[in-house]
Amino acid sequence: MSRRSTRSRSTRETRIELTVELDPAGGGEVSVGTGLPFFDHLLAQLGRHGGFDLTIDAEGDLEVDGHHTVEDVGIALGEAFAEALGDKAGVRRFASGLFPLDEALIEVALDLSGRPFVVYDVPIGEVLALGTPPFDPQLAEHFWESFATNAGITLHVRMRAGRNTHHILEATAKGVARCLRDAVRVEGSAVPSTKGSL
Repeated sequence: MSRRSTRSRSTRETRIELTVELDPAGGGEVSVGTGLPFFDHLLAQLGRHGGFDLTIDAEGDLEVDGHHTVEDVGIALGEAFAEALGDKAGVRRFASGLFPLDEALIEVALDLSGRPFVVYDVPIGEVLALGTPPFDPQLAEHFWESFATNAGITLHVRMRAGRNTHHILEATAKGVARCLRDAVRVEGSAVPSTKGSL
């Protein structure tokens, strides 16, 4: 049975079409276009290092700023992820790790609990927009909150070390991706909860 979901989201601010496949034959085929190249770069890390097939086509009111696009992609991707997981029978559920990128070191822990909660402790020093059109690094936290809330995930992200904003945000995306890859892995048949459901 394929763990796959397609989502469409259309508002006065954004239009999004996306597909996620958790168990692709090849693993990690990614096609992403949001109009924000640095955000595309982070999403590509999520698909590639998560081992997911991920297709995202998004248009938003970037003339205002990137906020609506980033938020709505997070919402739609979280909803798709939750649907693709289904009843979560047999998944590992928990995953954690430390993820370096040069001077940056990010700690990630997550639980496919069905109870969304986000702790994001990734202080960014001087805020410099990345890419053209610019991606505001402060939007990364909002993306992870939107994604985890709609996916029903408990997510903790902490920066242990880091100076370069690009390295910090990329290490975060890679770390969450690797933890998702581990947590969604099917290694049994029962739902991993004493409640019998997640």
